[in-house]
Amino acid sequence: MHEMVKGGNVGLASLSEDTGSVMVSLSWSSPTGEGDADVSVLLLTADGKVRADTDFYFYNNPVAPDGCVQLLGKSPTEDGNEDRMTFDLTAIPPEVEQIVVAASRYEGARFGDLHDLRLTLADGAGENLLRFSIEDAGAVSALLFGELYRRGGDWKFRAIGQGYESGLAGLATDFGVDIDDEAEPEDAEVEPEDGEAAADAVASATHALTSATHASAAALPIPAQAQAQAQAQELAQTVSAPVEAVAAKAAPRPRTAKKKVTLPRVAKKSLAENESWRTARLFPASALKSDRERETRATSVLLSVMAQVPEFGRRLTAAFGAPAGRMETFTEVSLPNGDSPRRPDGVIRVERAGKLWTALVETKTNGNPLKPDQVQAYADIAARRGYEAVITLSNDVELDGTPLVDVKMDGRRKNKVALWHLSWAEVTHQAQMLIRHEGVANAAHAWLLQELLHYLQHENSGCHGFQNMGPAWVPVRKGIDDETLCQGDPRAVHVVESWERLVRQVCLRLGGELGQKVLPVQRAKRGTDPRARRAALADQLCRDGKLDAELRIEGTPGILALCADLRTGKLRTSIEIAVPEQGYPLTWAKRLVRRLDEAPADLHVETLVAGEMGGPRGTLERLRPEPGDVLPKNGARISGFRLSLFRGMGNTRGNAESGFIRSVDESVDRFHTHVVVHLDRRAPRAPQGVEAGGAGVRWTGVEVDG
Repeated sequence: MHEMVKGGNVGLASLSEDTGSVMVSLSWSSPTGEGDADVSVLLLTADGKVRADTDFYFYNNPVAPDGCVQLLGKSPTEDGNEDRMTFDLTAIPPEVEQIVVAASRYEGARFGDLHDLRLTLADGAGENLLRFSIEDAGAVSALLFGELYRRGGDWKFRAIGQGYESGLAGLATDFGVDIDDEAEPEDAEVEPEDGEAAADAVASATHALTSATHASAAALPIPAQAQAQAQAQELAQTVSAPVEAVAAKAAPRPRTAKKKVTLPRVAKKSLAENESWRTARLFPASALKSDRERETRATSVLLSVMAQVPEFGRRLTAAFGAPAGRMETFTEVSLPNGDSPRRPDGVIRVERAGKLWTALVETKTNGNPLKPDQVQAYADIAARRGYEAVITLSNDVELDGTPLVDVKMDGRRKNKVALWHLSWAEVTHQAQMLIRHEGVANAAHAWLLQELLHYLQHENSGCHGFQNMGPAWVPVRKGIDDETLCQGDPRAVHVVESWERLVRQVCLRLGGELGQKVLPVQRAKRGTDPRARRAALADQLCRDGKLDAELRIEGTPGILALCADLRTGKLRTSIEIAVPEQGYPLTWAKRLVRRLDEAPADLHVETLVAGEMGGPRGTLERLRPEPGDVLPKNGARISGFRLSLFRGMGNTRGNAESGFIRSVDESVDRFHTHVVVHLDRRAPRAPQGVEAGGAGVRWTGVEVDG
């Protein structure tokens, strides 16, 4: 891999033959695991300015209409976070000469507080071509990492590493973007259940504005159900002429404040409905009987929706190096392979400007594992026939440093084949994000996604994600109970890996429901080698009998901690919140109790005292009449409060009614719904409405009197 230095440049063609589509990754870490940033991209002409505000891509505008730019979002790495984006360089308009890649922080955070800042660029086969590390970021809130630029018809990369103290808005303004950051009035936000005529007018105006501007159509929610679609069309026809004139007069400017999403109202049931009736579905799942039927149906359903809904198909394949273009999908194909033809579950083919990108698909449902010899055969066939990738799809979740199947690639072949993996949980997550929170540009596409989502979540589909802790789970629990489990036992490592897969799936599920980024926190102090880190966690499990994890939920005032104590059979979900810099401890305690007026009575509240192991604690039921009981009697300085809920964990290794996985899901859901959302009134109360915010914010829900 080519190592870049600040100010250096290199031609992409000199590094790889497959640079029509490239992936750029920005990564960082922090000592606490809580540091975060958001990426942005600007398309510039020869004069160094954007052609229009729509050439500015960030969290409120993540995808180009033609797919030439797509921000893929964050994913955890062994030592921090990685934010990825793809560029289809063959689709970049000819008048665009530069593609600037940047990132920004918020709430007063600076890049100098982050460690291991680096940019990595990979080709269409997923092979890393270059890396640029930034050592001296400094006290800036926005940072230019690098740029792709044209020279003589070819693309080159330049390492920049320049900081901006003025943040994302200042960076965008310097490149010609007209930013609108005026705060929206609170009374302008419309809740989904509001039945007043004003809500209908706002929804109609929004739809008309979207149709007129085309600049932000993909970022607005579209009704997904048939009744909601009919209502939306009827409302659109009733919009008055003045509203249409205003919409056509001026397009909205980009807002660097994160967008709000409001879903359509749910229509009331009529007298012609009955609770026992079943809604007719495009993809029925109730008649499936065997694993083979589930596998065949799931593959066909997914690939057909990918081909018909470009936003969805592009989102799933962009990370694999596929260009933006016309997608065709096939199932139950037969490929020559000596005397015994091979039959992969599917083929994806994307065509753009006379060039083809093709991938073989191998699918598994329920708990069926991928077969290494089968995937190896498909990789060999793909290399011989010039296919670009092999995509595996199963309920398992792939971990860094631990591939699900061990496949050897023949380095002597000119054609490079990339091996990629998708979990059904990730497919469900992407469908949820589009249909429930971001929106698609076509009502029929929204309905197709809704049908896909219903199928994936049906109990008979076999696409429920990771749902088995593995064969080592029961012996490890027994070894902890009778104190016979020794450090170095490989079964403990298998349990740690299963725990990490479960935590990642919890993040995908919760993030899809909330429409927010939910990521597992990776503490830098635990090491950068994933295998060594998991071995250390396995030794800790043998010693303490506990499995720990931390989740960062965007827009919440702290890190959600999850602890499974296998000795006591208890699950603990908790969050630590800091106190304001000013005010009185009794005021903090009173306001905290008032803020938690709807929280469960068995919520444990513990005072965190600086320099001491623990302070006073008690249940919310006991503290409601006397909040002062949670304050230390010796007047010690309070640094914050820890809120915790406990519940018994399931005994079985799978996702049965009494299963461990189900108990973890229910614990996280209960804690977030009944505790976390009450800590900050600006945070969403339910998945139906979202206002995203930055990670690492202060406890703004606790004001200071006076």
